[in-house]
Formats: sequence, C-alpha cells, structure tokens
Amino acid sequence: MAVCARLCGVGQSRRCRRRQRSNQQDQGSDSDMDEEEGERIVGQTKGDVGSCGGPERVVATAGPSDACDHGSGHVNRGSCRERTSTGPPHPQSLAELPPELLVEIFSLLPGIVLPNVALVCKKFRQILNTETIWRRRCMAEFGMKEDLRKLEAGGVSSQDLYVKLLHPYRHILGLWQPDIGPYGGLLNVVVDGLFIIGWMYLPPHDPRVEDPMRRRPLFRIHLWESKKATVECMYGHKGPHKGDIQTVKKDEFSTKCNQTDHHRMPGGRQEEFRTWLEEEWGRTLEEIFHEHMQELILMKFIYTSQYDNCLTYRRIYLPPAMPSDLLQPGLFKGTYGSHGLEIVMLSFHGASARATKLTGDPNVPAGQLTLDVDLSRPVVLPDLEQQRNIEELSRLILGIHEVVQREAEQQADGTSDTVGCAAEEVCGDAHGADALEEDRGACSDSCQSGPSSSSSNNPSQTQPFVLPLGVMARNEVYPRTCRKCFYGTGLIAGHGFTSPERTPGLLVLFDEDRFGFIWLELKSFSLYSRLTDHLPHAHAPSMERFEAMLRNMQSWTS
Repeated sequence: MAVCARLCGVGQSRRCRRRQRSNQQDQGSDSDMDEEEGERIVGQTKGDVGSCGGPERVVATAGPSDACDHGSGHVNRGSCRERTSTGPPHPQSLAELPPELLVEIFSLLPGIVLPNVALVCKKFRQILNTETIWRRRCMAEFGMKEDLRKLEAGGVSSQDLYVKLLHPYRHILGLWQPDIGPYGGLLNVVVDGLFIIGWMYLPPHDPRVEDPMRRRPLFRIHLWESKKATVECMYGHKGPHKGDIQTVKKDEFSTKCNQTDHHRMPGGRQEEFRTWLEEEWGRTLEEIFHEHMQELILMKFIYTSQYDNCLTYRRIYLPPAMPSDLLQPGLFKGTYGSHGLEIVMLSFHGASARATKLTGDPNVPAGQLTLDVDLSRPVVLPDLEQQRNIEELSRLILGIHEVVQREAEQQADGTSDTVGCAAEEVCGDAHGADALEEDRGACSDSCQSGPSSSSSNNPSQTQPFVLPLGVMARNEVYPRTCRKCFYGTGLIAGHGFTSPERTPGLLVLFDEDRFGFIWLELKSFSLYSRLTDHLPHAHAPSMERFEAMLRNMQSWTS
C-alpha cells in the first residue's frame, strides 16, 4: 500500500513534492520554471514508450500527480487511464493520418520522389493511385492547363500522363539549336495541351523584322495509342507519321523520321522547292531579282532538305539579366542583307554587349559572335546634317577603333601606360575647330567607363538619328530617334567562313526592343527587333553555365 501511495502521488512522497514546488515558487527563479517545463516535455516523450503505453499516454496532462513516470517500475494503470484526456488520440506517425491529409501532403512532393514513397507501405501505395496527386504534379511541374479530368474520362489517367510521357521526356523540354551546318535554328520543346511538341521558330519574311515569329512543328509525343508514349514526325505535308527520339548525351538529343516518303511531294523537287520558298521567303523565285540572293536561297534549300528532319539538337539558354544591363537581354530578329532575317542572342558581360547568332549563313555561321560592343566607349552623334555624311561618321568611328587597337597592342606588350582620351581628338576632327571646346567636353564624357556614362544619363531622353547617305538598309522603316550609341565591331567573312575579320561599326540603341548596327566597311545597316514569344524551360541555371554554353556554340560551327 505504501508503495502504491508513493506511485500514485499521495502520502509522504506527495507532500514532499508539494513542499519542494512551493519553495521553488517562493524563489521565483525563471530558470527553475524552464527546467520544470522541460521536465514536462521529457515526461511526455517518455510516455510515448512508457508502460502506460499507447497513443492515450501522449495526451495525458503532465503535472504533480503524474507519478507514473517517476515510480519504481510498478504502475497503477487504472489511475493513468482516469487522468487521460478524452480527446481524439494524436497520430504517432505519418501512416496514422487520414487519407485526405496524406493526399494533400503527397500532392506537394516532387513527382520524382513519389515512387520511393510508394515503397514505404501498402497504404501509401494505395493512396498514390489517387488521380488528384498526379493531376496536381502535372500542373505544378509542367504547367499543364488542360482539364485533365476530360483526359481521364477518355481512359488516360493523369498518373499515366506523368509517368509515361512528361517525366521520361522532361529532359528535352527547353531551347535547342539544331545542327544544320551554318544555318542553325531555334527549337523550343514545350508541353502543349496533352502533347509534348517541338516547335521550330522561324524569322518573319524578309525584311519585315517587326513582324511576329513563325512556328512550325517538327515532332510531337503523346499517349493516344495503348497508353504508350508515341513519337511522330510532323515534317512535310502529309500529316503526322512515325518518328523516333534518342537522348544522345546530357543536353543533347536527336530526332529521326521513320517514313521519309511522307516528306516527298507529287511534283518532285521542283514543287518542294516552290513550296519551301513560299514558306521561307513569302515570294516566288521570279520575284527575287537579285541574282546572288537567288543563289543563296537555292543553296540553303539543297543543304537543309537533305536532313529530312533527322537532326541533332544541343541545349541553349536565354541570357541571364543583371540590374546593370543596358537593356533587357534576350533574342532578336535582325536583317542581314541578301541572307535575309536571322536570329541573334543579345547578352551582357560587364562593359560589353555581345550578339551571338542562333541562325546563320554560309559567310558567318550560327554560333559565331556577330556583334561585340564596347559599352565603355559611347559615341556622341553630331547634328542631323553631319550624320548624313558617311565620311564624318567613318572618321569618328575609325578614330576610336585605332585607339582600341593601340591599347590592345600595349596590353599585349605588357605596357601599363594608358593612351588617354583619344576620342577627344576624333570628336574634334569630326566637328571642326570652331566647336573644339564643346567637343572636348563631350569627349570627356565619352571617355568615362561604364554604359551609364554616356552623354545622356536619362534613358528616356532621345536624340535625332538618320542613316548616312550611301548606307544600305533592307528595312527603311527604322526609328528616327535613338537613346545612345556605342562603338563596336561586327564579324564579316568570305563564303565558307573564310578570312573572318572584326570590322568597326556603330551600335544605335533605339528603345528597349530595338537596336541597329552600322557596318562601316560594308556600308550596310542591320535593324534588330526583340522576340516577344514566351519560351518556357529556357532560363540558364547560372551565368557560368550560360557563358560555357556560348563558348561551346562557337566550337559547334567553327
């Protein structure tokens, strides 16, 4: 009896505990209160595995009368039950949660870990067959906006869609550059409705650079047949037909058409060429009067048609944006003389802006650095009358070009002396002796480093702009005002990328979505307009990965 009295908290042991607690309260020590609270938590933790046992012990109120945790090992189980809370038992593990809560939890997990969750127990495996979980994963991870319930009503479950289509082909989503010799291209693989589709992006018809991009499907993947992923080639004019996709290695895959006869037309190669020309250029060969341009067009058709949609693709990324960038980096359509419109990628690297070709031509192939602009060398344009004179502009740009070359030679020789503000001399020659003092002030501003040190610190401020006489432009509809101008170089080469050379020119920034480049040696003007298409799964993981991709692109087509 004495033992039971001490275990249940009555008798002398209980009075001793009360006396001890009263003394602690008189002392008013916060640390003692913390220890008592910690004692309660420990008591609850012990109760999880204590002899009072079971989930009921967890919700028992810890207090002075809870002697079950401090006895000599003999427990009055009846007394413990009487002091147990009457509320519902707290779950001891994830498996004890209601199924509807488990569905909510599993819906938040990445789909790639759900197979491991199914291995835990039979209950988890059964709950993971709930369509709600897979429907939410399809929408969260792949942006599906279709009503998947309609798909499920048609016999294809969201789980099948995720497991057999979306997850196995997730590695080919994003932006890719096809290996089509010097011509390159731009492919975006996306989840489109209930399909995965590879869209080839084509520039608008020359020279309408401001028109939207054109899209052409090259392949698609779906689950229509036997709940198994089916690849179809979309090339040609006879509808979808059998194709194949192979992952060659990381960030690279290839497509193959298994029925190339679907690409042929009844009228033979002549009909195929006329159809291709209408799609590619929006005109007939008779309407293209320039003989050299006709040769380039025919050469491109012969070269590209031999692939029959059996291509290898390499992953590319959109350039990351930085707060210091002159404008938002991205993809632009540009005019390239007789070669038509091409796609370039504009990116910023410290004090330089670079435009890399995604599509190319036999002279300068895709992957090469077409423009390299020095943002630390802004150019102050003269008035409109002097802008019309190509000699004045040439003297201004070539003077800066000579300074850059001398600085490069000195750096190569290990010389640390600076050249000084040589642009001051150039501007002075360009404007004449009468305005020398004004030009010195402008040149002083021009020699400051950084893109923000141009003549106008306000990006919204504009100045009149006109092309010099004698400079050819494919598109005469260009803006007549600009924000800033910078010295840069453009890459030119002979046929077959022979004797490549960087020649001086002028980058003209019109607004956030348009810029131009004057090629001095070619006396030609290229106008660039931003691609506004949404391209998902295309952002670079880091600037280092993006720059490594740029280096690889140049090696692909060199």
